Amino acid sequence: MDNLITLVIATRNRGKTAEIEALLKNHPVKIKNLQDFGPIPQVEEDGNTFDENAYKKASFAARVFGFPVLADDSGLVVEALSGAPGVFSARYGGENLKDEERCINLLNEMKNKTDRKASFECVISVAVPTGNALTYEGRCEGIIAEKQAGTNGFGYDPIFYYPLLKKTFAEMSMGEKSAVSHRGKALNELKNEFEKALIWIRQNISVQDKFKVMPGCEKTDIKIR
Repeated sequence: MDNLITLVIATRNRGKTAEIEALLKNHPVKIKNLQDFGPIPQVEEDGNTFDENAYKKASFAARVFGFPVLADDSGLVVEALSGAPGVFSARYGGENLKDEERCINLLNEMKNKTDRKASFECVISVAVPTGNALTYEGRCEGIIAEKQAGTNGFGYDPIFYYPLLKKTFAEMSMGEKSAVSHRGKALNELKNEFEKALIWIRQNISVQDKFKVMPGCEKTDIKIR
């Protein structure tokens, strides 16, 4: 138990937490998410890229909690919409829309579009309180379906059709989705070198760092190979 590392997932989304927990279940980590802590200020996701937003969320939460934090920023990139929704995927069409409403909104924008190619993209940042971070990326290509299908998953899953399995993400089991999804690919990249990542985390976090805000931290993108 002494070797167990607490890894905070910077989300309140149960589905996203479950995906990450399942992939890292055989490693010596204790998974928590924001629901396990008191309220903290919301981070403004104003970056121009998924990488910027993922790092901003991870580094802020790591400084607040004093634990290593895993955050991702991901979104749907649609060619016929000039890359939209992109980094605005979670709030595209309006801040307070439900997932189904957001899907309907995007389907309406895709009416009469012949090019329905799209990709889900994900960047994962694992940050420690000092501000250093590991970065992992994943991408999954598919097409925008003509209508919603399936009840699993969240977000745009019901309208993202994956041709190789002939299903939308929302029609897949968690195992099927994790094997091919953008987040699954990024997490698998992390999972495949997680023992090295754990060594890096232990080297970059100390008891003194806990619950201490570290102003002026600079980002360090690290790829452990």
